[in-house]
Amino acid sequence: MANTTEAVKATLRSGKFNKNAARRVRVSGLIPAVIYGAGVESQAIAVDPKSILKILHSESGHNTIFDLNIENGAGAKAMIVDWQYEPIKGKLLHIDLKRIAMDKTMKVSVPVMLSGIPVGVKMGGGILDHILREIEVECFPGDIPSHIDLDVSNLELHGAIHVSDLPHTGSVKFLADETALVAHVTIIKEEAADVAAAPAAAEPEVTKGKGKPEAAAAAPAAKK
Repeated sequence: MANTTEAVKATLRSGKFNKNAARRVRVSGLIPAVIYGAGVESQAIAVDPKSILKILHSESGHNTIFDLNIENGAGAKAMIVDWQYEPIKGKLLHIDLKRIAMDKTMKVSVPVMLSGIPVGVKMGGGILDHILREIEVECFPGDIPSHIDLDVSNLELHGAIHVSDLPHTGSVKFLADETALVAHVTIIKEEAADVAAAPAAAEPEVTKGKGKPEAAAAAPAAKK
């Protein structure tokens, strides 16, 4: 599940919230952030980027729900909903956090992870095409899965797996169409054959094109 017991410490920010103020926060070793949601007024805070990166790089990633302890303020359960990186050095610049009510359902997107090598790949020469890499679900915050596991070992050539084939539980509701394609084993030999045949089909047209100038040259000769 997408939870961690490790708390993130934050300090309240005050004064002007412009670029210079944000720069001063980063110089101090922290990054500016905003937390909002749950019917509470938004707050400008500063947090340690290392603790945020640890969450983003965890198994549950930005879907992780964690305790946010705000100095001189009320703590909250929170989730990272947006973040910005510096384009060149890749450092965190800013994050947006959302207060989470643990007793209310929420909608999030979680990754779909495939395991195993399909029979259609090993024995049939096909390739596995992973179509749906993320799926939107609705559940209580404590039930958010870090990912959806799907074993594709028994998938044969031209076989397909749809949302309806994913492991359904009573705690997690899939919001995607049940008929949506998640993965299938296809073959590329037919496509390669079509590509290889394309130039061959064009050759007669090239031959005809070369013959036209000869015919045009022969016409004046006949008049002579």
